[in-house]
Amino acid sequence: MKYSVLDLCPVPEGANAAQAMRNSVDLAQHAESLGYHRYWMAEHHNMPGIASAATSVLLGHVAGQTRHIRVGAGGIMLPNHAPLTIAEQFGTLATLYPDRIDLGLGRAPGGDGHVWQALRRSRAGQDSFPQDVMELQGYLGDETGAVQAHPGQGTHVPLWILGSSLYGAQLAAHLGLPYAFASHFAPDALEDAAYLYRRDFKPSEQLAQPHFMLAINVFAADTDAEGAYLRTSMQQAFARLRSGTPGKLPRPVADIDAAIGAGMRAAVDGALRISATGSPQTVRDQIAALVHQHRPDEVILTGQIHDHAARKRSFEIAAQALHALPAAA
Repeated sequence: MKYSVLDLCPVPEGANAAQAMRNSVDLAQHAESLGYHRYWMAEHHNMPGIASAATSVLLGHVAGQTRHIRVGAGGIMLPNHAPLTIAEQFGTLATLYPDRIDLGLGRAPGGDGHVWQALRRSRAGQDSFPQDVMELQGYLGDETGAVQAHPGQGTHVPLWILGSSLYGAQLAAHLGLPYAFASHFAPDALEDAAYLYRRDFKPSEQLAQPHFMLAINVFAADTDAEGAYLRTSMQQAFARLRSGTPGKLPRPVADIDAAIGAGMRAAVDGALRISATGSPQTVRDQIAALVHQHRPDEVILTGQIHDHAARKRSFEIAAQALHALPAAA
């Protein structure tokens, strides 16, 4: 089973965006050496702890610093953009790096109402996401019309639908596209979405069979205690986001309840429950249990860890766990 990386280009406390970008390139190169199949980055706006806002620009930089790992968006928030613009951006990437570029599409804005206003977008009117996806697909295919994407036309950049609800699952099934579920932070509809997607999938020119990707948080270290300690950065960041005070990725703490409160910690842990945390053996067992339960065709791992060396080590341990998964099963 293929395994991949989702990187939000986190900006740790005490660092800046330039350092975060250097870290992401280093992590992508490390992931490539470990056998990861894809390296995805996501579009977020107005968040000081995430440096991947100009997603296509950063993806081009990462692709240029790696050799063969697939590089893509997980994802581009399509309501923020005209489909033609995204077709031209990813058509350019696919022309520069043939057979290496993926394009995952999300329906969320990647920010609040202030962000939409700043992007000159409007929430009013009918949801046009399905039509926008098909329009984008046309620009990247062989269709001809009054407007064409140059570059872009004929590149057939693989499209993915991303989501955390049944809406995305139904759309991906209807269009015959691969589906990535945001189980790493919004797992409530995971089982229903996977079921609906597989049940209703219609084969397409891009995909003959359903392809379901499961997102898992990983905080792996040499011991269970160290893994739990590393995880506190993500717990704090998620708590601050829920409280409306996002910031840079916090340093880990010894007592997470003292940092965010037991009630908030319980809510955060519920949202982050699709996770593997701890020693190599613990992480291996937890990943194996998640894969056995949800039967994904592919897993994508993420993990907001403050220390860059520890983050690299976490993905290394996770790769070892996934590589051993068939034997363990």
